[in-house]
Amino acid sequence: MTAVEEKPTRLISGPGMLLVWFYGVMVVGAVSRSAYEISTDFQRAPLAYALSAVAGVVYGFITYTLIRGGETARRAALVCCAAELAGVLLVGTWTLIDRSAFPDSTVWSYYGAGYVFIPVLLPVSAMYWLRRARDTVTP
Repeated sequence: MTAVEEKPTRLISGPGMLLVWFYGVMVVGAVSRSAYEISTDFQRAPLAYALSAVAGVVYGFITYTLIRGGETARRAALVCCAAELAGVLLVGTWTLIDRSAFPDSTVWSYYGAGYVFIPVLLPVSAMYWLRRARDTVTP
């Protein structure tokens, strides 16, 4: 008896490819920003710089799962996008309420205003695509 190998469902066709591109850009932006900030002036705003690093890791994981494909990756990306959106909303609101907690901004400050609001729009777009991909993207 031989095991049938299934090809993972492609998540990077059509709009999925655009999502990979945007998430890839955000990985580079968030990781390079946080690496520079942490290595040069971490004591100035440790919470903000650590949150930027977390954002970079989240973006990297989502990029990986989109490229990997398959149902398990799709589900993992969907959960991670929901967590990303929750983080953006939490940090965005926190930066509005208590500006003193963030002497410097993070990727998610003010709902991603420093990144043209891409951090708040991207997870919403990705979740829409990932939910739709469950039914429409073929192997």
